[in-house]
Amino acid sequence: MDASDFYTGIVAELYKPLKTHSQAWEPYASFIAQSGQPALELGCGDGDPILDLRRNGIDVDGVDSSADMLARCAERAAQERLNVPLHHQRMEELNLPRRYASIFLAGPTFTLLPDDQTAVRALQGIRKHLTDDGSALVPLFIPSPTPQDQIGKIKEAMTEDGTALRVSVISEDRDEDARTQRTVLRYEKHFDGENIVEERPWTLHWQTQEGFRELVEDTGLTVSAINGVQGGAAAPDASEFAFLLRPGH
Repeated sequence: MDASDFYTGIVAELYKPLKTHSQAWEPYASFIAQSGQPALELGCGDGDPILDLRRNGIDVDGVDSSADMLARCAERAAQERLNVPLHHQRMEELNLPRRYASIFLAGPTFTLLPDDQTAVRALQGIRKHLTDDGSALVPLFIPSPTPQDQIGKIKEAMTEDGTALRVSVISEDRDEDARTQRTVLRYEKHFDGENIVEERPWTLHWQTQEGFRELVEDTGLTVSAINGVQGGAAAPDASEFAFLLRPGH
């Protein structure tokens, strides 16, 4: 299932209540402070961290492929009377009216792109929208298989009105050669005798450090650094890392 279709309906509705923690905004503010404004968040979803960044006076736009997630972001912004420019576009089909000194993803959303060809198109779009002295931050990760004892285990959250929200992993398939993991998730909403249950496949396509470096070479970008989650250079065998990219010369 395409990410733009996955993050709709019940998934978009349950996304925020079922999150285990809020997305910190300070690291992205620091990145923008070094790289410059305006900034663009790719895959901004329902508003974390773009709302915090706008709240703190940073000139940042957002783009996402899910209309439902963008609607939730816009609703949150309106409640705070925040002006947040939002664009409904796919990451690999960017066509925005201005260029940016800073382009970033707040987390490894890049792994939602289904294959290397789509990833290259997204990188080319980043280069097209990046100023010649700007930089892009692309966090990546190599997902671990879901432990067998976690298959079928329910994660639950309760809302103030007593609605029970649940998500669980039903099944999972992993192809190491294709670098793809497909997980079937079950989403549930139970309230006052009404039960809504829906199952959706969630696909991740991961990149290795060396593989992603090779993809970048064909996009007009260059690799400036590969950072670890704690800062400094990422270890070669790290499962989480972030590429800092700059325009090629």
